[in-house]
Amino acid sequence: MVQRFDAGARLSEMTVHNGTCYLAGQVAADGSQDMAGQTKQVLAAIDALLARAGSDKSKLLMVQIFITDLADFPAMNALWEAWLPAGHAPARATVVARLAKPEWKVEMVVTAAV
Repeated sequence: MVQRFDAGARLSEMTVHNGTCYLAGQVAADGSQDMAGQTKQVLAAIDALLARAGSDKSKLLMVQIFITDLADFPAMNALWEAWLPAGHAPARATVVARLAKPEWKVEMVVTAAV
């Protein structure tokens, strides 16, 4: 069985299948904030979605991070490392990319175990 959360015409915010949850790319609701503010929003959104699936950040399997400016990499990483439980680092990739809206600075795509 596939569970879909907040399904729309284009995408679902999260799908769960066979004990794995897949989150759509998470971006800041308030794009006017700097990298630190946007990263905090994205991490909070990830926490909330994982909780709805019965999971949490200790069960991350893979995270893909897209940032618009390499100069913001240290600020994002500092918040990431503070948020992540010790000993539970997932496989991860970070890529510099242009995002769908110019005000977005970071987008994270998460796969986690349930």
